[in-house]
Amino acid sequence: MKVQVQISIYSLRTESLSEPIDEFCRILKDKGLKVQTRTMDSFVVGESDAIFKSVQEAFEQIAEKYDVAMDFKISNACPKEAEKQVKKKQI
Repeated sequence: MKVQVQISIYSLRTESLSEPIDEFCRILKDKGLKVQTRTMDSFVVGESDAIFKSVQEAFEQIAEKYDVAMDFKISNACPKEAEKQVKKKQI
């Protein structure tokens, strides 16, 4: 099922706030997901199976190195429109 996901990663007890976030997004992109990084979150569009598996793997990898918290919101309501947005703004 095609879904859209809004993910926020919060670095805790670390000097670099961006390193865990950048690494998390890189892992998702390396898994072939379309990721749009925004100021306070990242927006991902794709198949739910791939997203759930990739997010779990990415979280586990960064959690081994950093103390982090993750906020994860998922919707199947409008992934086609969201996918168009991500393609336009993808980094």
